[in-house]
Amino acid sequence: MFFDNWHGMGRVALVGVCAYAALVLLLRLSGNRTLSKLNAFDLVVTVSLGSTLATVLLSKDVALAEGVLAFAILIGLQFLVTWTSVRVSWFNQLVKSEPVLLFHQGRFLPRAMRRARVVEQEVLAVLREQGVARLDTVEAVVLETDGSMSILRRPDKTPETLSNVRMPGPKEAPLP
Repeated sequence: MFFDNWHGMGRVALVGVCAYAALVLLLRLSGNRTLSKLNAFDLVVTVSLGSTLATVLLSKDVALAEGVLAFAILIGLQFLVTWTSVRVSWFNQLVKSEPVLLFHQGRFLPRAMRRARVVEQEVLAVLREQGVARLDTVEAVVLETDGSMSILRRPDKTPETLSNVRMPGPKEAPLP
């Protein structure tokens, strides 16, 4: 239960170092975007890489070469999806969600919150975490594509960072 044999320990140590080095090399070659957490798809790739590393380390049935190939496939698919989404707008819309406005100019937006499956208490908790004591000091709360919430404090002018966030309503028009 606590120790099987030295051969197994040596395998984990050797494969661990080699798999880790291969993963770092592939990540460096693929660029910073591979491990970003800009949307749900990025999270899936990051978790998949970690799961693959754990499987390569601990499963005697998976050879190091197979694990490195799995890393390369995941990183290659991530690169292909992000490269295509930057160049093909319909593909970008297919793989990425849009940010959702949950609170705007002093009021919660219940329809948007219901569609995003977010309750008022969750928004209030995020506001408290950011040190917001009064709702009248907040211009907007946005549910971002990665699942995090952004809080924009009330400025004198309409925030430029809300230009691509759709205001819920009959037309779903962008904010002015």
